[in-house]
Amino acid sequence: MGAMEEELKCPVCGSFFKDPILLPCSHNVCLACARNITVQTPDGETPAQSRASGSSDYDYLDMDKMSLYSETDSGYGSYTPCQLKSPNGVRVFPPVAHRNCSLTCPLCHRSVSLDERGLRGFPRNRLLEAIVARYQQTRGASSSSSGVKCQLCDRNPVAATVMCEQCDVYYCHSCQQRCHPSRGPLAKHRLVPPPNQAAGGAGAAGGGGGAAGGGSGGHPPPVTARKPATCVDHEAENFNMYCCSCRAPVCVKCLEEGKHAKHDVKPLGVMWKQHKCQLSQALSGVSDKAKEAKEFLVQLKNMLQQIQENGVEFEACLVAQCDSLIEALTRQKAKLLTKVTKEKEYKLKVVRDQITHCTMKLRQTTGMMEYCLEVLKENDPSGFLQISDALIKRVTSSQDQWVKGALEPKAGPDFDLTLSTDSLLQTILQLDFRQVESGPSVPPAPLLQLEKCCTRNNSATLAWRVTVPPENPMEGYILELDDGNGGQYREVYVGKETVCTVDGLHFNSSYNARVKAYNNVGVGPYSKTVVLKTSDGTCDENSLPEGSAFAKCRVLRTVAWFTFDPTSAHRDIVLTNENQTASCNSYDDRVVLGTAAFSKGVHYWEVSVDRYDNHPDPAFGVARINTMKEMMLGKDDKAWAMYVDNNRSWFMHNNSHTNRAEGGINKGSTVGVLLDLTKRTLTFYVNKEQHGPTAFENLDGVFVPAVSLNRNVQVTLLTGLEVPKNMKQ
Repeated sequence: MGAMEEELKCPVCGSFFKDPILLPCSHNVCLACARNITVQTPDGETPAQSRASGSSDYDYLDMDKMSLYSETDSGYGSYTPCQLKSPNGVRVFPPVAHRNCSLTCPLCHRSVSLDERGLRGFPRNRLLEAIVARYQQTRGASSSSSGVKCQLCDRNPVAATVMCEQCDVYYCHSCQQRCHPSRGPLAKHRLVPPPNQAAGGAGAAGGGGGAAGGGSGGHPPPVTARKPATCVDHEAENFNMYCCSCRAPVCVKCLEEGKHAKHDVKPLGVMWKQHKCQLSQALSGVSDKAKEAKEFLVQLKNMLQQIQENGVEFEACLVAQCDSLIEALTRQKAKLLTKVTKEKEYKLKVVRDQITHCTMKLRQTTGMMEYCLEVLKENDPSGFLQISDALIKRVTSSQDQWVKGALEPKAGPDFDLTLSTDSLLQTILQLDFRQVESGPSVPPAPLLQLEKCCTRNNSATLAWRVTVPPENPMEGYILELDDGNGGQYREVYVGKETVCTVDGLHFNSSYNARVKAYNNVGVGPYSKTVVLKTSDGTCDENSLPEGSAFAKCRVLRTVAWFTFDPTSAHRDIVLTNENQTASCNSYDDRVVLGTAAFSKGVHYWEVSVDRYDNHPDPAFGVARINTMKEMMLGKDDKAWAMYVDNNRSWFMHNNSHTNRAEGGINKGSTVGVLLDLTKRTLTFYVNKEQHGPTAFENLDGVFVPAVSLNRNVQVTLLTGLEVPKNMKQ
């Protein structure tokens, strides 16, 4: 019955119900606790409004609202409400009069107003009271038969003298004085005698200590028969009917003169049996669910053991597999070391033999030279001429032995062995678990269609395909590119398409690309890596080396083609002519960028002035992608520009104006921009003629073509232009 104990405790005080009353929400509360949580509602406010004004569930009234009550209303003078809380955490208030009073359920927080009867207007839950008494007697009998001991004694626990209903702990006298003093926050706890003593005392009181108390050996007295419940409104009348509309028992007078006169009522016994049957049926369903829950708990507990065992087994299997791979790698390492050793020994032998041969030749030559020097010392001409001819031939022949090849090593110190570990390392990094049972699996590696892979300007297009069985459908693909400098890969596309074009790459750069497929099982392996080279304005496919990896993909011989970018342009910019012509709706200068970004190479483009009214000063140049769009180009530190009117021009960067040059633009003029990232310079031209000196130097990073204009100007972008020969610096 331990699980039922929580149902028998008051939610306010935490003790077993004592004189429980039944609230309209069907929850119960002790009568004394109901008095503590009853509050007075100001005139004109509903209980819900009064509660909403508080800061917590039971702080229904602010201090200023509770500080004063009318003496005629409540019978109390000025006072401050009690700030104490019950042991169960519920704030309690001083007693108040029933007029304009409300009570809030501590469980569901529904408020109900009290009428002139006050708490007597709530029915008393005699059934719950009887169950509590029966439970306490059963627990007392169990404790009496086993003997209640102190739960805090370290050794040899002695008999308990008290029990705290809130802590639900039995104490002997000394432990109670030491661990549970009746002061401080524990002063509100309720200490009662242990159940066996309470039962014995009750028996002694009821039976004079004979049959009921000592004669029964301390057994609890039998439960006395309960009196029939009486009507709350008519205390002299017993309940004999049941109001189906109000769902409450009523008496005869309630039907004759009360509020239930016109309600649908039925005999109490009939409804009692009917509700008992309904409750039994509901309990049967709950019992079945509880049985399933118990079986499920058993299954979960068994699963814990199975998981533990399977985890240990799987870990052992994984360790064995990895050890096997390590062993195979160790064996292969030994074979490779043997090859290196043989190569080393071969080189050592060759060099040693060459040393021996060279030493012998050098010794012979040295001896011959010493002999020749001694011959030269002789003064006998006839003797000298007798051997000189043969000696000259011998010295000449000896000199021929030291030709260039003889003085070169036959073996170098370097080992012509290269160990390729990239693919193996990639495979190791992709080592993962896969489905071993039959059924769906991860998709295979896609096959890149090299004939469809190409680059154009700073864009790359890739195409691939993969064959999968019908029962294992594909969900999508993941395309990855590196940073164009051998760095890490990053995802650039995730979707279902098998063709993808990636824009915004660096010019004159080589990108590694790969793709993998995925489905609901997981992600498959990568495809083979393909290398894509973006255009630099001078490269064509004939310049690629024979057999180069770049030959797998087509590289177009073009310079940069691009348009104005509508996604990054200021909202006042208007783009037409397939985003090649730009105008503006504002009198203020607005910036529009190009769709290309440059970090290498030499690039040239022009901007044609289609309309030029009232002598405005548009600006042309390059910028970072995050330059300010609502001001003239060059006013921040992220743009380099030339702004020009009909008479003169200036260069501007970070709002610094330099190099005024005479000559301007008109309708029909063209402004050329030469960005040389090889020399890191920026130069401007007007009508094909250089305008001013080199505008900017020491440029570094990524630059985007840019223009700023207002509503008096309309320009058209001209791209795909090769640098004119007279402009090359």
